[in-house]
Amino acid sequence: MQIILLKDIDTLGERHELVNVKPGYARNYLIPSKMALAANATNKAKLEKLRSEEAAHEADRINDFKALVSKLEGQTLRIGAKAGTSGKIFGSVTSVQIMQALKDQMGIDVIRKKIELPEEVKVLGTYTANINFHPEVHTTVQFEVVEE
Repeated sequence: MQIILLKDIDTLGERHELVNVKPGYARNYLIPSKMALAANATNKAKLEKLRSEEAAHEADRINDFKALVSKLEGQTLRIGAKAGTSGKIFGSVTSVQIMQALKDQMGIDVIRKKIELPEEVKVLGTYTANINFHPEVHTTVQFEVVEE
């Protein structure tokens, strides 16, 4: 039986994909649990409409992320940290502090899991962090760790 998946299923395929499964599996599990639809003519037409809407929505998201990247270019964040006399900070700067600095200083909300630090930040100075907004849109932001 041919079905349209409504959710990603590891063993079958990805969302909005047409797949063949055994009829009992489709009728007894996938369709009642709203993980799939029967692939008839009406549902196939809905699938094409859904795919085009999702493509347009994804293009809008990419454009929004590109606008954020252009806003971040050339900017340097300042992050305060308590430090000893040798310039070594107590603890380290993490993606949480960078996320908070982006929000406070630039008004940009970024999920902390999207922020990647290539090296540990344990000394006062200037560093860079990678921000992966989307697989197609990513940037680096500079931040300066200063003593509070």
